[in-house]
Order: sequence, then C-alpha cells, then structure tokens
Amino acid sequence: MLIVQKYGGTSVGNTDRIKNVAGRVAKYHAQGDKIVVVVSAMSGVTDNLIKLAREIMPLPSERELDVLLATGEQTTIALTAISLHAREVPAVSLTGAQAGIVTDGVHTKAKIQNITPKKIHDLLNQGHVVIVAGFQGQSIEGQITTLGRGGSDLTAIALAAALRADLCQIYTDVDGVYTADPRVVPAARKLEEISYDEMLELASLGAKIMQSRSVEFAKKFGVVFEVRSSLNENPGTLVKEETKSMEGIVVRGVSLDKNQAKITLVAVPDKPGAAARIFETIGDANLNVDMIVQNVGHGGTPGSGATDLSFTLDKPELLKAQKVLDGLKAEVGFAGVIATDGIAKLSIVGVGMKSHSGVAGKMFAALARAGVNIDMISTSEIKISVVVDLAKGEQAMKAVHDAFLGN
Repeated sequence: MLIVQKYGGTSVGNTDRIKNVAGRVAKYHAQGDKIVVVVSAMSGVTDNLIKLAREIMPLPSERELDVLLATGEQTTIALTAISLHAREVPAVSLTGAQAGIVTDGVHTKAKIQNITPKKIHDLLNQGHVVIVAGFQGQSIEGQITTLGRGGSDLTAIALAAALRADLCQIYTDVDGVYTADPRVVPAARKLEEISYDEMLELASLGAKIMQSRSVEFAKKFGVVFEVRSSLNENPGTLVKEETKSMEGIVVRGVSLDKNQAKITLVAVPDKPGAAARIFETIGDANLNVDMIVQNVGHGGTPGSGATDLSFTLDKPELLKAQKVLDGLKAEVGFAGVIATDGIAKLSIVGVGMKSHSGVAGKMFAALARAGVNIDMISTSEIKISVVVDLAKGEQAMKAVHDAFLGN
C-alpha cells in the first residue's frame, strides 16, 4: 500500500515523540508499505518564531516571515529522518519545494496550485520512507511560501491526492473527532465517522483537529482520511462522503473558536458602495471576514444616513485590519473603529439540520438557561453559529452540548 501519514506538532513535540513516530513508521515500512510522512513543526516552535519576529517589528514583512517559519518544519523532517536512520530504515527528508509543491505567491496563506510528485515516487521506488515538510511550498517565482495555520494537513491531503495514495492518516494528540473538545466537555464522545461537510464546518468554526482548506481539498478529490492518535493504537474517525444514515443525527458536534475578534465601524454612511469599498479593501489585504451584521448607528434611526457595521475575523489579523481601516476612514467617512478580542464563536454542526426544525430555538434556550447573551448570529444549511462573551465561552459550549448530545 501507498500510505500518507501526517503528524502534528504535539506528535513530534520532542525527540522522544519523534522517536515514537519513527517506530510507528518503521512498522508500516517493515510490512512492505510505501510511506510518505508529512510533519509539522514541533509544538510551540511556530508561535515562538512569530514572537521573535514581532519583538523586532510588530508587522514584519510577510515574505521574511515565510522564510523564518519554514525553518520549523525543516527541523522536524531532518530529526524524523535521523530517527529512522537510527532504526536502519532508509529515509529522505524533503522541503515543500523539493517535494514539488508549487503555490501561488500569497505569503503566509498561500494556496497549492500544483504538485509534481516525481521525486517522491522515485525515492519510494528505491525503498525510502519520504518525509515531507508540511505547511510550505514554493511559488513559481521561487519564493518560499507557507500555507497558513494548520497547513500541514493540507500538504498531507494534497499529496495523498497527487500520489493517489491508498490511505491517508492524520495523526494528532486526540483519538479522533469528538462531539466537542473533550478537554472542555468531559462528556464528549468520539465519532466513528463524519461527513466532509460536517468536518469542514467544524474545522472552519474553530475545532482544532483539521484545517478547513484541507477538508475542502479532500472533498474535491474524494480523499477518504482517518483522524487518529499518534500516542496509541486506537481506531480513529473516518472522514468521507455523506451517507443516508448520517442524516438521522441532528447535531454531530459543537465547536468553540476563541481565536476570534470583532470590529465595529461606527456611523458608516448609509449609501450605495460604502460597504463594498470597505470589504474590497479588506479583501485586497488578504483578510478573511466571517460574520457581518449591519444595524442602526449610535443615536440614529432607520434612514438617518448612518449605520453601524460589525464583522468578525481571526484574532491574529486584528492589528492588520485596524491599520487597513484607519487608512480608509477619511475616504468612506465612518466615525470610528471599535475593536475587541474578548469574544468567542460557538457553533453546532450536523447534516441532520437540513431535515429537522426547531434547532435554533433549542440552542438559544440552552444559552438563555446558562445566562449567556448572544451578540451575533450566523446560519447555514448545516450549522448555527453565535458570538458570545469569551469569558462565558466554555460554559456556553457545555450547555449546548448537554442540550443536544447529553445522555
């Protein structure tokens, strides 16, 4: 079999864990399987590199940040190869560029455009385990690029598709996909299977198991993958196409994203083109907006000529967004910018919502009983998300999980 295995930061968090990964890989290799291993940076390394850069400059050049961050995964691939060599297993480490991963030129959040896996195939055919640096690639112009937070998942799924692998395994520090984060909700249960769409929603809504773009890629190319623990031999959770039996479960999981921030633009002129100009500028800065709510401005009434416009985005992008909006204030004519990172996004997800009514009412009632106020609401066919006070986020998550998935 040709197997792609991905190991996250906690799975390779120190040399003992890297040795553990090498032991697991060696067993597959001994069975005659062809193995491609994708690794992340050791846990905490990427955050520390960002911290070092920001100690020098609050908003460092994104090109140089990519050059810096790419070193994290390169450390891990070398250590993993050395650990396999210590077991007398032939192994070769490759950077993203050496593995043939070509991206666009958007630094810190590049998209994979093409993969030419000839070198990987050649090495596999020579009997090597191939260890690829996740999270990174190279633009057509030869620039080092990174794929955004959690990009190692995307590397693994994309390689599995390009190599036409028989199996793709995403190893992490948990046994699989749970109905909620078991560290926050002890009553959470592991799921045997979950659909791409449900997994996609959970990933994009803050569940830290998979990066959303990697799930999109898996769905597009039909890559069935398993999420499982690198710390034990327990079976994991299969992520695959939706089946009829999945629709009977109304809510599959509950997620809480604490990595959110909210910006409110005060007294935006209520005229055609104002919102378009704001969000075009935000888009041009490669900032991703999530929820958007427009309402009546401070002291105003409908038709008074000014509205408040609120939206959410990832917390690390708050400073960049404020800088972009400060430069737009005079042109658009809004009165001010109010920014806060004291929020969390709570979401419920399930393909069964498509055929069941009353789900929103049940969720809101559970939050009311828990004394949690709702700030913003967003819905889709298979999810409902609300913005709540960060300090009450975990309390809200437990209440909603108990309402839908409690025993």
